[in-house]
Amino acid sequence: MSSQGTARAARIQAETTAAVQRADQRRTARRTAYADVIEQAQKMGDLYWKVNDAHADPDPESRTATLKDLRLRLRDAYATLRHLVRVVELEGPQEAAAAADRLRRSTSDNYQALEDMIGGEADAIQRFNECYAPFWERVVALVAIAREVLQEGAVPAPVPAPRARRPWARHRPGAGG
Repeated sequence: MSSQGTARAARIQAETTAAVQRADQRRTARRTAYADVIEQAQKMGDLYWKVNDAHADPDPESRTATLKDLRLRLRDAYATLRHLVRVVELEGPQEAAAAADRLRRSTSDNYQALEDMIGGEADAIQRFNECYAPFWERVVALVAIAREVLQEGAVPAPVPAPRARRPWARHRPGAGG
């Protein structure tokens, strides 16, 4: 192989290695972003369960105090979720960003129902509980989209096909010429 061919092969190998590394870095960044949103949604889901427990407290003063504490905790959890969703929007792709944003938006009805529980509305707990299923469906949808995106990203980058050899580029001894 000529030095020109060796240099070209080395360049192709370097480009391929760099492309694989970039794809791996993008996949890792996306995986981290998706996992962070899903983990934060799980934390919010745990707080939603605690709202139900607090609502069952027979002492009205204790119930209201606990619900107010949970409201603050959910507000802080939402702020974190909002930030993490922005990271997913940055990392992409659009399909995952849209799913993460739908998840974020699905929390507003829960929060409003919690506010209404604190305000003493009788049907607020029922509305709160009805909000959980749509919220969790958004979590499951994000997991499915994230899995699909990450599996697509796990496919190795294609290796460029070598160019056709030019017959005049190299003289072979004994080839008649």
